[in-house]
Amino acid sequence: MKQEWYKNEEERQTAECLIDIEHKALDKFMNGDGALYAELWSKDSFTYHDDGFADRVDTYEDIKNFLDNVVNGKLKTESYEFKNPRVQFASKDVAVLTFQLFAVTNLNDMRYNCVEVFVRQADGSWQVIHSTWAVIRPFEMDFSKIRQQQVV
Repeated sequence: MKQEWYKNEEERQTAECLIDIEHKALDKFMNGDGALYAELWSKDSFTYHDDGFADRVDTYEDIKNFLDNVVNGKLKTESYEFKNPRVQFASKDVAVLTFQLFAVTNLNDMRYNCVEVFVRQADGSWQVIHSTWAVIRPFEMDFSKIRQQQVV
């Protein structure tokens, strides 16, 4: 039985809508078309983290350049996995979508933990104000050297 995370039917429907929007954007993205992400990501207030960038991307213009120069017409994959999507609500107008993305593309092998922070706009639409695509690197850290904490 799947755990129900939503407080009411409106949250459940909104979550399904946000997951569907993201999935459609990924379908295009994985075939070299970043147009839906260009529409989904806020032009007014946007930040982006990705292991491919040394610093946080702080403007829509910079992320649009990334889409134009790296993704559009260039990225290709036969299939991908969009795993474990979940939406959490901070309020009725702020939602966080998390999921995992796995794909073998012509540019690289993708294994990402993804976070999209959605904000409802005045017209009722949703836009992403922050996006993180973090490469999954399990056990890269050596946990055997964690210092013991003394409890007082």
